[in-house]
Amino acid sequence: MKRYSIKCLPGSTEYIDILKELDNEYLVRFTRNNNGSVRTTEETITRHLFNICIQTGYLNPLTEASVA
Repeated sequence: MKRYSIKCLPGSTEYIDILKELDNEYLVRFTRNNNGSVRTTEETITRHLFNICIQTGYLNPLTEASVA
């Protein structure tokens, strides 16, 4: 499973986990931690949109050490 941090406001932690690669999209889990309130949702995202998010810096890959 690959994890990416999401660019967000200070005081908030958000990340995305790729759960499964499908034909032209990913099944992902969004996790948002805002002042101790954790919310998790699972959704699909197209590969095109995901790649744009990587290119613009909205998503940044996390290292194995930061995931653990």
